Amino acid sequence: YFQFVQQWPPTNCRVRNKPCSKHRSLPIFTIHGLWPSNYSNPKTPSNCNGSQFDAIKLSPRLRSKLKRSWPDVESGNDEGFWEGEWNKHGKCSEQTLNQMQYFERSHEMWIFHNITKILKNASIVPHPTKTWKYTDIVSAIKALTQTTPLLRCKRDPAQVKGQPQSQLLHEVVF
Repeated sequence: YFQFVQQWPPTNCRVRNKPCSKHRSLPIFTIHGLWPSNYSNPKTPSNCNGSQFDAIKLSPRLRSKLKRSWPDVESGNDEGFWEGEWNKHGKCSEQTLNQMQYFERSHEMWIFHNITKILKNASIVPHPTKTWKYTDIVSAIKALTQTTPLLRCKRDPAQVKGQPQSQLLHEVVF
């Protein structure tokens, strides 16, 4: 199976110890990756025999789409991010998806599982002081996708001592 992972750029950048790129405040969920796994060992295999990333295989049209759906929010090096994701995860899927198909499918899934739109329709919009329950977010997503996502959160580094522990939504995994 594949894990399709989207990230919330403001959280990704807030928990880092160094500044992010221009996308740091991008108010939409973006692709983090499409990771092949298997039931008995859900971690991606470390020794995949697939081919290395070849930028030439990405058409200009696909590159344009990926700049929107799969930007590198940390350094701003989109192509470097895609290369890293392909070489670490994508090439492990080569028996199912070649490089072009891997990136096309990821973009299509991002459109189909539009977390930003789904949450907005449920009146769950990121806000510095508003919080939501894990179950409310999962329910909103499941109602429209018929799939129960896994939410990954990160501890808020700006949390005030003595206050209840707050978590920031970081990733949504299908």
